[in-house]
Amino acid sequence: MSDELLAVADRVVAMARPGEQVEAVVVRGTDTEIKVYGGEVESLSSAQAQGVGIRVVIDGRQGFAYAGSLDESVIAETLADARDNAGFATFDEFAGLAEPDGVAAPMIELYRSALETFSPEAKVALAIEMERAVLAADPRISGIESAEYMDSISESAVVTTTGIRSAGRESNCYVATYAMASDGDDTQTGFGFSVGREPSQLDPERAAAEAAQRATRMLGAVQPSSGRLTVVLDPWVTAQFLGLIGYTLNGDAVLKGRSLFADRMGEVVASPLLTLVDDPTDTRAFTATDADGEGLAARRNLLIENGVLRKFVHNAQSARRAGTVSTGNAVRGFKSTPDVGCLAVSLLPGTSDPAALLAGITDGVLVQEVSGLHSGVNPVSGDFSTGAEGIRIRNGELAEPVREFTIASTLQKMLRDVQAVGSDLQFLPMSSAGVTLVVDDLTISGS
Repeated sequence: MSDELLAVADRVVAMARPGEQVEAVVVRGTDTEIKVYGGEVESLSSAQAQGVGIRVVIDGRQGFAYAGSLDESVIAETLADARDNAGFATFDEFAGLAEPDGVAAPMIELYRSALETFSPEAKVALAIEMERAVLAADPRISGIESAEYMDSISESAVVTTTGIRSAGRESNCYVATYAMASDGDDTQTGFGFSVGREPSQLDPERAAAEAAQRATRMLGAVQPSSGRLTVVLDPWVTAQFLGLIGYTLNGDAVLKGRSLFADRMGEVVASPLLTLVDDPTDTRAFTATDADGEGLAARRNLLIENGVLRKFVHNAQSARRAGTVSTGNAVRGFKSTPDVGCLAVSLLPGTSDPAALLAGITDGVLVQEVSGLHSGVNPVSGDFSTGAEGIRIRNGELAEPVREFTIASTLQKMLRDVQAVGSDLQFLPMSSAGVTLVVDDLTISGS
């Protein structure tokens, strides 16, 4: 199938005129989403999409156009539109396509044919199985907010007049559920999920047990007193913070003065316990890929090493603007020109499991959920304030549940104050992985 998309992209690039740079991005994919309730299908959707995005660069001016069809006449019209748009574009000395950089594409397998042969009935049964497991997990489980199965199969090809020619195919799937636990008038929710590249890798029982545990342990939650405590971030919460930190290491954001790490290359920016990598070649990552959005080989980028800032991520254009080279971090769909972003961020795990980390804390709080995090963070100053809920930690053990409090600090201080990194690396349905993180001396605001 990828050969077919490459052939389409080849035909587009073959129509380039002298003096033009032309790039064709061709994609095709199928997405399935199933929600069940009460043992029955609540909704089922399966959508197929395909399209082509064409970029033309002429004398420092870039034009772009896309179409949701691979019909030859439509493609010709799209190329003509891209040329016309280039004529109206503002001159940019750094405009241009990516060029081969000699980095070999990783030999990784991201596609599983078993997903294509997994029937809709079997997908529904998997979601129903998870729903039943949630309801049976604890007598205090009063219902579910959602139980769903999702999957996608996608293939893409990128061909350019500068010599790039790449194609790939990926599959992934996951199950997720939100459980409701009740005790009298008190109702709490908790979620669980499992990810994989094919259904046999999914564990609906584990997802159900996790959702039930998160919901039931919050029953009876109270608002804590304000203070400064050791905070333990659940892997789900850590992953959300890493997503924000990944944005601040975006070379385009740095160039535009929108990053707290601007002008800090080579400096100590975090605890020596922290090593942060962007590694889309790790097939365990939900967003793993063998090529970036410009067709350059995906690669492992070391961003922070033992607390020292080592690298910003770039696509071809931001790299030229910064006087460096692309790190293989172009992100885009066929409907857009390339942006810059981390592809699969994670911390190198430590050696202690969560129980061992908790045992060493006299007075703290385990944060299992945050709300409003993205809107509550300033990527330039690093200031953040976010709503949270979790479990108090007393003398090394989990104590009473707490909610309706905020945690506030700066990303810089939080990174410096990390006291331990857990061994429980978890790959989540997002572009960042999670791990238990112990942060000293964070301010919580409650009653």
